[in-house]
Amino acid sequence: MPVQGPQKRLLGSLNSTATPHLGLATNQTGPGCLLVSIPDGLFLSLGLVSLVENVLVVVVITKNRNLHSPMYYFICCLALSDLMVSVSIVLETTIILLLEAGILVSRAALVQQLDNVIDVLICGSMVSSLCFLGVIAIDRYISIFYALRYHSIVTLPRARRAVVGIWMASIVSSTLFITYYKHTAVLICLVTFFLAMLALMAILYAHMFTRACQHAQGIAQLHKRQRSLRQGFCLKGVATLTVLLGIFLLCWGPFFLHLSLIVLCPQHPTCSCIFKNFNLFLILIILSSIVDPLIYAFRSQELRMTLKEVLLCSW
Repeated sequence: MPVQGPQKRLLGSLNSTATPHLGLATNQTGPGCLLVSIPDGLFLSLGLVSLVENVLVVVVITKNRNLHSPMYYFICCLALSDLMVSVSIVLETTIILLLEAGILVSRAALVQQLDNVIDVLICGSMVSSLCFLGVIAIDRYISIFYALRYHSIVTLPRARRAVVGIWMASIVSSTLFITYYKHTAVLICLVTFFLAMLALMAILYAHMFTRACQHAQGIAQLHKRQRSLRQGFCLKGVATLTVLLGIFLLCWGPFFLHLSLIVLCPQHPTCSCIFKNFNLFLILIILSSIVDPLIYAFRSQELRMTLKEVLLCSW
């Protein structure tokens, strides 16, 4: 993996595939190229916010035995994946700032090895985050459509096996991705994986929303309530579904669009403009690790109550 000095950001291997490896000249971006500058301080600040937030989720779920269920195990693992993103970002940004200030002096070979480790951590956490988002969607789908059999289908042993399998697959796949990052097949696999998770979540959540609307319609007819109440419930469901999938697509979509364009148009000036905003796409992924606890964890009343107890005890 080529190291382009201390300024090279995490997952730079995937970004460098679009430029030095393919010989794209820097002057091909054109005069109308919009470049968004992302300061290192923003990476550090957002990384610390995500770090604190996800640590709280893990501590709360660990502390409250009532939350030791498959659903919360998956949420805890999602928080751990986001935590890996935060730790890697804070670590890398700190090293970059120390190298720039001349406080930390290191050999190029050591910097490259450290960069490889950070790349594997970030790539692995991304893969595991997407996996656990998909698993959470499957878990909720089973709890709605197979409510009576849920506890016999989603058992703790099966949940533990799924968690172990996802972590092992994430570590192995991320190592292979970073090792063979120059191969187009690696990028195609990553993009295909993202599209598969997006389709899975969209189909499952849309089906759940449809069932919820049908259930609300049945209740309204049974109690002879006004039609506006049922419509209001459905509109609320549409808003929730839009926010859920919209945030997922907004935070993860640009990064995987970047990878797609590396394959489709590596030397086109317009694509080159997009490649140069790579750090912006990483910021959006960090925002995803901040938003995930708000969507999947802190909406639970019992989790919020335990969080309040933890915060009050810490004071």
